[in-house]
Amino acid sequence: MKKNQTLEKIVHGIFLLMGLITVGCVLLITVYLIISGIPAIKEIGIIDFMFGKEWASTAAEPKYGILPFILTSIYGTAGAIVIGVPVGFMTAVYLSKMAQPKVKATMESAVSLLAGIPSVVYGLVGMLVLVPGIRKIFGVPDGASLLAAIIVLAIMILPSIIKMSITALDAVPKEYEDASLALGATPIETYFKVSVPAAKSGIAAAVVLGVGRAIGEAMAVMMVAGNVPNMPDSLFQSVRFLTTAVASEMSYSSGLQQQALFSIALVLFVFIMMINAALNFFLKREKE
Repeated sequence: MKKNQTLEKIVHGIFLLMGLITVGCVLLITVYLIISGIPAIKEIGIIDFMFGKEWASTAAEPKYGILPFILTSIYGTAGAIVIGVPVGFMTAVYLSKMAQPKVKATMESAVSLLAGIPSVVYGLVGMLVLVPGIRKIFGVPDGASLLAAIIVLAIMILPSIIKMSITALDAVPKEYEDASLALGATPIETYFKVSVPAAKSGIAAAVVLGVGRAIGEAMAVMMVAGNVPNMPDSLFQSVRFLTTAVASEMSYSSGLQQQALFSIALVLFVFIMMINAALNFFLKREKE
């Protein structure tokens, strides 16, 4: 008995330690970004930095306005969610509730394979297939654009949304659906009015994960979006995201330019935290 209690305490201590390490890593990253990013914001000025429309970090008179990056990241993430969430959600409902076991197993394997593809491969395929396709179909000078980035991001977030949504839907007790069918509801009504609301928290977590993947992606977006610091005035405009702004210049940056890139990373980190906090707040309020 004492051995079991001792073992249980040891295991409890190990899990507690792992949890504290995770929290400590998040706090360490937060503190580091704040310390590294605040000096540039102070020197440039928060208004000029956040709402400036021109980024010219290597010019004789450098300018560090990141409004184009912020708007591009917002538009790109929103577009990817608008396209990816309905497709991923409907696919998850089909696989969880309607598909035959063999079809479900095959498609889940395909989704897992999609999740395992490196982001650089998505970018390469987008650059070689999607970008020329957009240029040819829409008759624009350059297919590397916000639209190409949105499509690539929408595809990249599908595995996360589908897999987590399937897990949430499969966890809904069978009795809920049996009771709905017994009351005269059709299978489709049961799936969308009983099963989906019961799995709402898991589906919302899948969407949050998709948002984080979309707003945090760098390599694939850099390869298909043109990586030019323009205002996102059009879907066919070559643009630069917050992530690609950091990735494309950090290797040769120094001084104020490097500090400004850390400030961009801080803004991106705050955005992700705000999105997660807002979604968790609405989910918690709905649950109550």
